[in-house]
Amino acid sequence: MKPALRRPKAWPLLALAAIATGFVVLGHDGRRVAQMLVLLLPALAWMAWPVRSVAVHRARRVAVLAAVMAFAADGVVRAYLLDTYQSAPDGAVVLGALANTNARESGEYLQMHWRTAALWCAVLGAAGYAVWRLTAHGLRRRSAAAAGAANDAADGGAAATRVEVAPRRAWLALLVVAFAFGALAHASKPWRRLHPVVFWTQWVDDAGDLRTAWADQQRMRDAALQHAHAAAPQVTRAGPSTVVLVITDSINRDNLGLYGYGRNTTPRLAAAQRREPQQMTVLRHAWSVDASTLPAMANMMRFGQPTAADAQHLLPLARAAGYKVWWMSNHDDVAIEQQHARLADEVEIVNRVPGRASASLDGELLDCVQEALEDPAERKLIVVHLLGAHPHYRLRFPGTQENPFDDAVDAVESELIAKARPAWVRRFRQDYDNALLYHDFVVAETLQLTRTVGRLAEYRAWVYVSDHGQEVGHGSDHVGHSPSTASGYRIPAIVWRNQVPADAPSVAERPFRADWLGWTVSDLLALQWKGQVAGRDVLADDYRWEAPVLPVKVRSYLD
Repeated sequence: MKPALRRPKAWPLLALAAIATGFVVLGHDGRRVAQMLVLLLPALAWMAWPVRSVAVHRARRVAVLAAVMAFAADGVVRAYLLDTYQSAPDGAVVLGALANTNARESGEYLQMHWRTAALWCAVLGAAGYAVWRLTAHGLRRRSAAAAGAANDAADGGAAATRVEVAPRRAWLALLVVAFAFGALAHASKPWRRLHPVVFWTQWVDDAGDLRTAWADQQRMRDAALQHAHAAAPQVTRAGPSTVVLVITDSINRDNLGLYGYGRNTTPRLAAAQRREPQQMTVLRHAWSVDASTLPAMANMMRFGQPTAADAQHLLPLARAAGYKVWWMSNHDDVAIEQQHARLADEVEIVNRVPGRASASLDGELLDCVQEALEDPAERKLIVVHLLGAHPHYRLRFPGTQENPFDDAVDAVESELIAKARPAWVRRFRQDYDNALLYHDFVVAETLQLTRTVGRLAEYRAWVYVSDHGQEVGHGSDHVGHSPSTASGYRIPAIVWRNQVPADAPSVAERPFRADWLGWTVSDLLALQWKGQVAGRDVLADDYRWEAPVLPVKVRSYLD
């Protein structure tokens, strides 16, 4: 007796397609949506292909569940990255962050964003349960006798559903067409690379390749030093000099008392400015052009031209002019170490735990700063790279340090409540501000060491700047790096000099770009070289401001 084919139920297939489409639309748009659905088509078509074996039926359920959920997870991750970082997974920002992270940092990141992760996991869990239930309705092959018995039962009971025999050839031909479309999509490399299994496997491989490329850049460093010597840099100031450049991480100037914040997060820096108002200049309108560390550092070190073939790098340029260069860091960061730190004469990494989420405190660098200042070299450039307030904030201050900002509802807390910021955002703001209080101690101590250690009669300069800002409930219910709000770019910048020319222009109210930092540091180093560009040193008389192009709308750069 020939086997019979039940007429397939349409609603399970439609429901599966609807679930898959919903998640695909989250992470893709335009033609990509259609491409992704065609790649998923064989799994959905298999649901309508008749099978008789119970084992095959179960295997099909597992396979279809895995396929649909792979596409669902792909859509969720892409949507999150697009919303949070305005980047595709294979964008430079995201791929660079992956290559530059580790399990510990990932864990700390999840500690901050566990609510979002839990929400999406719950959504995926619910979707997975629904998909599993729907896969039970995959088409099964029955014999004609079984189909007849089922029909007889249907005739005898009003509540039963009649089982009918469907046209075999037309239905199977339609399924063959569906499988053929899916096969063609998988055979096409541009389409196949979009498949979640292929894409994310390649994504991990690309990050590994990037990490490997960073691991050995000696050839590029040698070329940078040769390029610097070819520019023939000269020091135009007689006598010994020392410049200390303090670069920190994730500091938003809106949270600094020195910039008018409602909490006293910078008592030591504020005291230093009151003590030496002429020597210490607080640049009130400082901006980063990047919202993450790697591109920001490249811009600062390469004079705002990180990819230009003829761009100089600040460190080899200073070395070529006769400066001894130190790089001391609380970042155990392979990218920054290979691209920048190893260009210095002396490198000291005090953080021995990989990843920027290490619990190593910035104060560990103070002894290194003092040792460098005591070095007998005539000309010195000392770069100090701090973790600052990089998330997780509670790791950025000693565990014994009490938080003075969580005792009562102050003006800042009241403002956050008025903006309807949730409790978890307000709690992170308290931790962030406490991290800034400890950060103020470290930064102020580097300034004090610059003022008091070594040959005090020589020229001394000290510069403090953050690589990028941080969103902590200022413009949205978000905490962390924020390329989509102005808070991700609002940074502090301070310059101290022990010798200020009598005719020095007033620069505190000038807008400042962090990607032009190299020009200002070069001025403090008194460097002159072939190819120098005028108008970008914020301390100079001929400074000409040019507004950067940011991915967010800024009301005014004088804000």
